[in-house]
Amino acid sequence: MSHTHTLSVLVENKPGVLTRVSALFTRRGFNIHSLAVGPTEREDISRITVIAEADGLAMEQVVKQLNKLVNVLKIVELDPATSVERELYLIKVRADDSNRTAVLQIVDLFRAHVVDVAPTSVVIETIGSESKIRALLTALQPYGVKEIVQSGTVAITRGPRSMTDQLKEK
Repeated sequence: MSHTHTLSVLVENKPGVLTRVSALFTRRGFNIHSLAVGPTEREDISRITVIAEADGLAMEQVVKQLNKLVNVLKIVELDPATSVERELYLIKVRADDSNRTAVLQIVDLFRAHVVDVAPTSVVIETIGSESKIRALLTALQPYGVKEIVQSGTVAITRGPRSMTDQLKEK
């Protein structure tokens, strides 16, 4: 049975590494639901967070193939119970004099922020878990969601240990 996997992949911060990593998923026919990449606390290492749907055996094969790539330093599948995942959304909503107050109350309720105001719309910034963002979008739907832009999911394990600390232990 297929389910969603969140992989945190530490790689050397070099050109072309992201292409090689994402190509492995493409070759196996996986749809990547989310992909986020950026430098870590060490400038020579980047972290790629990949969320993809696959059965356990297929994901296991991808992890084995990823480990064979020369620029891949470490791979961890993150457990939702022991990690924190967040996404950033920018949401443009219809908001004029007749409904702006109601939209702003929803924004406050969800601890989101208005980052742009125009005569007939507002742009809302929110960061959170998938369930929080889904609930916010549901609450805003009656007012008219005009546009949504989202980042890829970023994730980190809970507790004091870091993936880069684990690299030093090798």
